[in-house]
Amino acid sequence: MSANPVMAAIRRHSTLLILTVGLLLLVGLFELIGDRSLGRTVTEALIRVVVVVGMYIFIGNSGVLSFGHIGFMAIGAYATAWQTCCPRLKPLNLRGLPDFLLDNTFPVVPASIASGLLTAAVALIIGVALMRLSGIAASIGTFAFLAIVNVVYSNWDSVTGGTGSVVGIPVYVNMWVALAWATIAISTAYLYQRSRFGLALRASREDEVAARAAGVNIFRQRLFAFVISAFFLGIGGVLHGHWLGIINPDEFYLVLTFLTLAMLVVGGINSLSGAVVGVVVISALIEILRQFESGVTIAGVEMSLPSGVQEIALGVLMLLILIFRNSGIMGNKEITWPWKNGAAPVRDETT
Repeated sequence: MSANPVMAAIRRHSTLLILTVGLLLLVGLFELIGDRSLGRTVTEALIRVVVVVGMYIFIGNSGVLSFGHIGFMAIGAYATAWQTCCPRLKPLNLRGLPDFLLDNTFPVVPASIASGLLTAAVALIIGVALMRLSGIAASIGTFAFLAIVNVVYSNWDSVTGGTGSVVGIPVYVNMWVALAWATIAISTAYLYQRSRFGLALRASREDEVAARAAGVNIFRQRLFAFVISAFFLGIGGVLHGHWLGIINPDEFYLVLTFLTLAMLVVGGINSLSGAVVGVVVISALIEILRQFESGVTIAGVEMSLPSGVQEIALGVLMLLILIFRNSGIMGNKEITWPWKNGAAPVRDETT
C-alpha cells in the first residue's frame, strides 16, 4: 500500500525526474570517458540548458517571442566579472567601477547569486514597460533592449572595458557545476509551469481576451515570468564567464540569440522537455560538424567539411522542423512515464 503513493508521485513528476536523471547519467557517462575536449562540449551544452530553459519560462508560457534575453546574459556575466576578477587589472581597465567593487574581490557563489538578482532587478524595471506590449511589438521591444545592452557595454570603457575583453575571471565551472544549475533551472521551470501562475500565463497565451475575462492580470503574470526568466539568463552569463575566464560584449549578441532561439524552436517552444531536447540535439549536431570541419578519418579516408557548414546545417534543420513538424521535436509535449501514446501534453494543474 505504501508503494502506491510513491509510484503516483513518480508518475506525476516523471517529466522532472526523466530530464534531471537523464542529464545526470549523461554527465556521469562523459566523466567516465574522461575526454577533456568532450567534457568542455558537455559543459557548454549544460550552460545552454540553463539559458534555454530560462528563456522557456517566459517565452514558452507567455507565447511572446523575446529577442532580448541574451542581453540578460551579458548583464550577469559582467556583474560576476566585476565582483570576482583580476584585482590587479580592475584599477587599470575598469577604473569606473564603484570603490567597493574596485577594491574588493568576492567569493564566486555569493557573486553568482548577486549577479542573477541584479539581472532580475533590471528585468523588473524594463519589464514594467515591455510587458504591457503583445505580439510583434513586444518582440521588437525586447530586441531594442538587446541592442541597447550591446551598445552600452561595448562603449562604456571605464566599466566594461568596451569592445576589449575582460580577462582574469576565475575558472571554476565544470560539468558538475553546470549540471547543478541546469537541475535548478529545470526544477524551477517545472514547478512554475505547474503552479497557478504558470497556468494563468498559459491561459493568456492561448486567448488573451478569455484570460482577462477569467480575471487573469496578464501584465502581472508576464512580468513575474519575465523576472524569473531573466534571473536564470543572468546565471547563464555567470556560468559562461566562469567557464571561459574571459568575456566580450559581442559574445552576447545576435549569434547567441539566434542559436538559443533555434534550440528552443527545434525542441518545441511550448515544452520544457523540448527546451532540453533542443539543446541536446543541436549541441550534438554542432559538435559532430565541428569534428568534420577539423577533419576526421573514416575507414582510412580523411574527410573534412568547409568552414561555415555548422550555420548552414542549423538553418536547414530549422527549416525542416518548421515545415514538417512546426511544433518541434517534442510536439510541444512533455516526456512522461510510463510512455503511452507518445509524450503527454503539459498538465495544467497546480502543485
